[in-house]
Amino acid sequence: MEQNIISAEEIIAEAFTDGEYIAPAAISHSDITAAIERWILPITGQALLAAIETGLYQDFATQYLRPAIAAFTRLEVQPRLNVATGQLGLSLPRTSYNKVADESMRHELMTALKRRAYSLRRRMSRYLDANAASMPEYNPKKNILKRCCCDGGIVQVH
Repeated sequence: MEQNIISAEEIIAEAFTDGEYIAPAAISHSDITAAIERWILPITGQALLAAIETGLYQDFATQYLRPAIAAFTRLEVQPRLNVATGQLGLSLPRTSYNKVADESMRHELMTALKRRAYSLRRRMSRYLDANAASMPEYNPKKNILKRCCCDGGIVQVH
């Protein structure tokens, strides 16, 4: 994949809706690419993503694909945003007016982010299945969710 289907700025606008400022530099091209490779490509396939990169299926990309990519990119980068790394190693960001969230709060956030991302991915997959005839680059038989999924903590193999 030469370029990403969504920019860091678009990911921030879509997935970081809790009012905090996130610098676009906090999300790299490789963060987005990794989220696409791990969470999106096994559903869409490379041919469909390549077609979208050329400008095809922009309604699908805007309404279904980009929200899913944004959610999974946030899911991937959130743990890194929760801490600070530097030459001296790993530390928790703290100021005189700001307290670091405890472990239960961080766990609650990650659980909510995971649920949102999985729901958006399932929604995207349903759209692809319903519109497969008009998107010849999509092969429903290669969609990983057709063979294996985890819903409600239960792994289902089809």
